[in-house]
Amino acid sequence: MKRRRACPECDLVVVLPPLRAGEAAACPRCNRELTYRSKAPAERVLAYAIAALILLILTLPFPFMEFTLSGIQQEIVWLDTATAFRTSDWPVLAVLIVATILVLPGMYLLALTYVYAGIARREYWTGSIWLARAISHIKPWLMTDVFLVGVLVSLVKLLSMASISLGPSFWAFCGYVVFMAKTVSNVDADWMWFALHKEPKTPFIAQTGKDAWSQGLVGCSTCGLLNRFEQGHCRRCARRIRLPGRHSLEWTLALLLAAAILYIPANVYPMMSTSSVAGSTESTILGGVWQMVEFGSYLVAAVIFFASIVIPVAKVGILVWLCYVVRFGQPMSAAKRMRWYRVVEFIGRWSMIDVFVVAIMVALIQAGVLLSIQPGPAALAFAAVVVLTMLAAMAFDPKALWHPERVRNQGQEETDEQLVR
Repeated sequence: MKRRRACPECDLVVVLPPLRAGEAAACPRCNRELTYRSKAPAERVLAYAIAALILLILTLPFPFMEFTLSGIQQEIVWLDTATAFRTSDWPVLAVLIVATILVLPGMYLLALTYVYAGIARREYWTGSIWLARAISHIKPWLMTDVFLVGVLVSLVKLLSMASISLGPSFWAFCGYVVFMAKTVSNVDADWMWFALHKEPKTPFIAQTGKDAWSQGLVGCSTCGLLNRFEQGHCRRCARRIRLPGRHSLEWTLALLLAAAILYIPANVYPMMSTSSVAGSTESTILGGVWQMVEFGSYLVAAVIFFASIVIPVAKVGILVWLCYVVRFGQPMSAAKRMRWYRVVEFIGRWSMIDVFVVAIMVALIQAGVLLSIQPGPAALAFAAVVVLTMLAAMAFDPKALWHPERVRNQGQEETDEQLVR
C-alpha cells in the first residue's frame, strides 16, 4: 500500500518511498525532510532517552557550581537557578526555567521511553497514542542546549569577578544535554506513528503531485496522515484537524504586536542589579553587552548582543514581513520565503540565553555585603517576548507562503458573509 503524505510546509502530496537505514525522504518541491530511517530506531531512541534520564536525575542532588570571593563561598545545586527567581519575587520566571529545563524534558524522555518500549516489544501499551501526541507538542519547548550555552556565557562573566569551580552536577548536565540532543535527532515521527498504529486504509483517492488543499485534504500536523476537511479529527491520532491558513495571519500579528510592546520595557528597564561595597548598579541588556566589551570579553558580548538584540528584532521583522507577503504579495519566490521562515524557526529559542545567564548569576552570587545580584523587571518582559515570538512562529502557517491566494480568498469570503448578514 502506498503511503501518501502532504508536505507540512508546501502542501504537496507525495508518496513515501521504501527506505533503508540511513536514508531520508524529502519533499521534491520545498526540500523539507519528511522522514528518516535509522538503524534499529526503537532501540537507539530507547538507549539515548534512558541515558538522558539517568543524567538528568544526577544533575539534581550534587553541587552545580561554587563561587568564591574574598574567602566567602557560595555553592548552588541546579534547582537554585530557578528558586533564585522565586525568592526574588519573580515566580513566573522560576516556573519557566523549571518547565523548559526539567519538567518538559523529563516528560518528553519518559513519554518516549514508554512509547518506544512498547514498539520494541511489538505491543500496544495503553495511552501510547496520547503520549505520542504529547511528544510532538513538547518538542519545541525543550531548551536544555540553550541553558547550557547560557551557563557557559555566565561562566565567562563570573571569572572576571572571582574564582569558579564546577561540581559533579555540571558535568552530568553536559552529558544530559548531549544525550537529549541525540534522542531528539533520532526520533522520526513518521516511523514512530507507523510502528505504533500502522497505516489506516485511505477511504479516498489522493493524487500525488498536486496540493492536498485542492483535493479537499489536509495532512495531520501530528502524525502526518491525510484526512478530509469534513472529518474534523485525524483518523489515526484523533487530533483536531487544523485547516491551512485559517486565521493564522491574525494570530501571528496579534502575538507579534504583544511581543513588540513588551520588548520596549525589556530594553528600558534593568535586566539585573548588582550590589557591592562600592554601591548598587543596574544594567540593561545593552548595558550588559557594553560591560563585556569593557572587560575584553568580545565573544560573550557578541553572543548576548545577537541573542538579546538581533534575534528578537529579526524574528519580529521577518514574521511581519512574511505576513505582509501573504496578504499583499511580493515578487520573491516561495522557496526563498520558506528559507526565511526556517531561519525564524531555528533561532526562536536562542533568545532565552540572556534570561538563563541572569538565573545563574542571581543564584550563585549572594555574598552578602561584598557582592550580590538580583534580577530586574526586564528579565520577565524579555522572557515573555521570547515565548510570544515562538508562539507567533507556531501560529504562522508556512503553506500560506506557497498559496497566499487561499488566505486572501478566505478573508474575502468572510467579509462577504458579514456584508450579507
